[in-house]
Amino acid sequence: MKNSYIVVGMMSGTSLDGLDMACCEFVKDESKWTYELLATDSIHYNSDCYHKLKEAIHLPKADIDSLDQLYGKWLGERVNEFIHNHKLEVDAIASHGHTVFHQPAVGITVQVGSGQQIANITGKKVICDFRKRDVSLGGQGAPLVPIGDELLFGHYAACLNMGGIANISYNLMGDRIAFDIVMANMLLNYLSEQLNKPYDESGLIARSGTVNKDLLEALNNLAYYKLPYPKSTGYEWFLSEVKPIIDNSDISIKDKLATSVEHEAKQIGNVLQQHIEVTGDVLVTGGGAFNTFFIDRLKSYTPAHLNIIVPDNQLILFKEALVFAFLGVLRLRQEKNCLRTVTGASCDSCGGDVFIPILCH
Repeated sequence: MKNSYIVVGMMSGTSLDGLDMACCEFVKDESKWTYELLATDSIHYNSDCYHKLKEAIHLPKADIDSLDQLYGKWLGERVNEFIHNHKLEVDAIASHGHTVFHQPAVGITVQVGSGQQIANITGKKVICDFRKRDVSLGGQGAPLVPIGDELLFGHYAACLNMGGIANISYNLMGDRIAFDIVMANMLLNYLSEQLNKPYDESGLIARSGTVNKDLLEALNNLAYYKLPYPKSTGYEWFLSEVKPIIDNSDISIKDKLATSVEHEAKQIGNVLQQHIEVTGDVLVTGGGAFNTFFIDRLKSYTPAHLNIIVPDNQLILFKEALVFAFLGVLRLRQEKNCLRTVTGASCDSCGGDVFIPILCH
């Protein structure tokens, strides 16, 4: 078994801001893994692609199957261009796909983006569908990044990802613990779109607003925050529980943004206070790390024994794609890449389906 791999990781998150690709080299020296980012790129979704993925949750199964093939073809074309443009030699491609349904309580998790289409177009081995095996074992199927946090970023007290959803990962007495905390960009972008902006750059609009106590209290009282981990959430929860509270408030959008930032920062601060006992640094990545107002409010709720660390832009943007590339490596080595302590499954597992290119002669 070799100890060096070059893999492209592809990530499309719940915030629907686009496709992130990261070509990474991973080297294992004895028991320690190291990584190097060789090339990265982000492709924003055009309006048609954005709306197809956003509304996929409402489609009948046949149309979801069709979208799976079409989106897989699109992913294959994009990663092919990425590989050729950067003159890369890669061992494999690891794709998260785009989540349409995530209802682990009833055994459902669906990501579109056909691995076979990607493999056929690129001529490369493809690993995808990382969540299904864990869900079949009674787990949440999420989050998946914590194995990468443990093996690549284990020197941090905690790793906080602020994408569409904010989730956290940390070590507790030798076990990796992780769970979704609160909506992040999913809620903030929803509000920004009502002002004809894709997002609130640097949190400037939210910074200009005023926190509304009634809305803040309603959001803070959502039942999800009282649930024990392991737990995960998704777009369905946003639609059914969060969006109605936001929509029923008659305050201005900028005040809704200010209140939402305060709510999210408070919920993350609560978790840092209650769960992270060691002194150290908290690594913050994901698009929310660019929201300086959010980071300011988060720091105000962060306990004194922890420091919020925002790394360089490349790691902020591509950490998830990097970790999915690493999940692909672990799958190729048939090593565990999904942790029961994180997901609540009956055992650790090695998730991901492997697709080999079908070459026509």
